[in-house]
Amino acid sequence: MTDIKTAIRREAEALGFEKIGFAPARAEQITIDHFQEFLTLGWQGDMDWLAVRATERCSPDALWEGARSVIMLGMNYGPAENPLALLRQKTKANISVYARGRDYHDVVKKRLKRLGRWIAAETNRPLKVFVDTAPVMEKPLAAAAGIGWQGKHTNLVSPDFGSWFFLGAIFTGLEITPDAPHKDQCGSCRACLDICPTNAFPEPYRLDARRCISYLTIEHKGTIAREFRRPMGNRIYGCDDCLAVCPWNKFAQAAREVKFHARQELQSPDIAEWLKLDDGAFRSLFSGSPVKRTGRDRFMRNLLIAAGNSGDRGLLGQIETLLDDASPLVRAMAVWAFRELAEAGEITRAREDHESEKDETVRAEWVD
Repeated sequence: MTDIKTAIRREAEALGFEKIGFAPARAEQITIDHFQEFLTLGWQGDMDWLAVRATERCSPDALWEGARSVIMLGMNYGPAENPLALLRQKTKANISVYARGRDYHDVVKKRLKRLGRWIAAETNRPLKVFVDTAPVMEKPLAAAAGIGWQGKHTNLVSPDFGSWFFLGAIFTGLEITPDAPHKDQCGSCRACLDICPTNAFPEPYRLDARRCISYLTIEHKGTIAREFRRPMGNRIYGCDDCLAVCPWNKFAQAAREVKFHARQELQSPDIAEWLKLDDGAFRSLFSGSPVKRTGRDRFMRNLLIAAGNSGDRGLLGQIETLLDDASPLVRAMAVWAFRELAEAGEITRAREDHESEKDETVRAEWVD
C-alpha cells in the first residue's frame, strides 16, 4: 500500500496537516496496562467518562471492529511568544495557548472530514474520523505512528514542533503498512516534571489528573481544594508549564494556521475586566472558543482564584459584588479571594454583611 500512503500524505499536507503517520488498529499491552492503572488509582478524578468505555478506548479495533489501520495527523499551534511570560503579570488572566484561538475541534475536524471523503472516494473503503470527542487514545496512537513520543509529562513531543500540535485520527478499513514508532528522546531531562506547580506527576510518564491545573480549571466541577489555589497563580483555563519548558521547543514554530493564532482579547486580558462578565457576556466573548465549555460559573471560580492571587486590592470592590452571585460556586471563591486581599477589619465587615448563607461550602470559606 505504499502508493496510497504517499497519496494520503500528499493530500493531508495540502489540507494543512504538518504531521502524518500510520499505525496498526490496536493498542500495545503496555498502553492498556498504564491506562488501567490510571483508572484503578482514581487519577481520572471527575472524568468518569474515561472509565465508561475503557475497553473501546484501549484499542481502535474494539471501538470499531472494521478498523484495520489508523492514520494519525497533527496540526501545529505553536505560540509566537513564550506563554510562561504572562505568569509574571499577576493582574492578567492567563489562558492556555491552545484555547486562545479558534476551537481546534472545529478546525481539525473539518480538515479530517475533507481528507476522509477523499480517501473514501479513492479507495471505496469505510472509515471513521475522530478529534478528541470519542474514546480514542490519540497520544499513544500518534507515538505508534511515528509522529512523536509521549514525554515524561505524558504529552506528545515532536522533534519538529516540540509540544505544540493538535491531533486527529482516521480509522480505516484499509490494511496500510504502519510507520515505525518514534523513539523516546527525553533522556535524563526532568524539566516538565520539576516545573509543575501542583506536583501532578507521581513519577515520569505518570499523571495524577486530580492535581493538574488543566484538569482543575477545565474538567473539575466543584470548588478547587485550597492547597491548589495559590499554586494556580493567574492560570484560569489550562496550564502550559510542562509543555512550554520542554527543551524540544527550540525547534517549535509559530502556527501557520491563522485560526490558531491568539485572539487579541485573549492574549493578556485584565482580571478586572473579566470579573464583570455575566452569563450572556461570557457566552459572547467565548463564542467559537473551547473556553465556553466550562460555563460562566466555573470560569468565574477560576478567575476569582487568580484575583485572590493577584495582590491587587483594587479588585476588592468587584470581588465583594460577587459574594452575592447566584452561583454558590462563585460565591465560595469570592469569599476566598476577598479574604486573600482584604485586611482584618474589611473581612469582619464583609462577613457580617454576607454570611447569612445556607450553602455549607460557601460558609466554610469564611473559616480559617
